[in-house]
Amino acid sequence: MRIKEAAELSGVSVRTLRHYDEIGLLIPAEVSKAGYRDYSDENLETLQQILFFKELGFPLRKIKEIIEDPAFDRQEALQLQHKLLVEKRNRLDKMISMIEKTIRFGKGEIIMSNEEKFEGFKFDANPYEQEARERWGEKAVDEANEHLQKLSGDEKTALAEEMNRIYRELAGLRKLPPDSAEAQAAISKWYRYLNKHFGPYSPEVFKELGRLYIDDKRFTKNIDKFGDGLAAFMAEAMEKFSEKKA
Repeated sequence: MRIKEAAELSGVSVRTLRHYDEIGLLIPAEVSKAGYRDYSDENLETLQQILFFKELGFPLRKIKEIIEDPAFDRQEALQLQHKLLVEKRNRLDKMISMIEKTIRFGKGEIIMSNEEKFEGFKFDANPYEQEARERWGEKAVDEANEHLQKLSGDEKTALAEEMNRIYRELAGLRKLPPDSAEAQAAISKWYRYLNKHFGPYSPEVFKELGRLYIDDKRFTKNIDKFGDGLAAFMAEAMEKFSEKKA
C-alpha cells in the first residue's frame, strides 16, 4: 500500500507518515528506487497502535520506546488501551451531560448547583493507570498526565472555565471566514491553551486535532453544543493557523 493510500485509510496526513518514517517510529516495509514508500499489513497494525497511544496522550518518543521494547505484547496493549479509552469516553459522557444541563440551566428550565456546573471536569484518577504503569513504565504514563495531576481543585476549575471562555469566543465568531484576523486571533488562544496545559502541540498535530473535531461525530456533537457549526469552523481555522505557523 502506497503512502497516500495508507494516509487515506488511517486518517493521518502523508506528511505525518513521512515524519514517522524520519524519526524511525514507522518505517515502510519497502521503499522503491523512485522513493515511493510501500506499507505492509504489519506496518498498518503498528500505525494503529501508534494512534491509540497518541489518543491516550503519549508523546511520540515514548510510543517508539514502548513498541520497540522486546517485551511489548500487541494483544495485551490493545486490551489495556481499550480499558483506558472506555474510561476516557466515560469522562467525555459526563462532560456532555454537564453541557446539556448547562444549556437547560441557561434557558431557565432547571436549577444547577455550583458543584453540578463542574462535575464533568473532575479529573479523578483513572482506575487503569496503575496497570498502564506496569505495562509501559512510570515515566511514559507520567508524561501523559503529569500536568493535570499537579493541578489543585481550584486550578482544575480555572482550567475548565478558560476552555469554556475560548469556546464561547470562537462560537461568537463562527459566522466569519476562518482565516479572518478575528478568527485567527481567537484560534491562536486555543493553540496556546493546548500547548500550555497539554503540549507540546506542533502546528501539524494542531491541524490533525482540528480534523478530529469533524471526523469524530462525538467531538462534533460536543463542540457544537457551544454553537451549531463550531466544530467545522474550528477545524478550518486550525488548518489555516497551522499552515501559517509551519
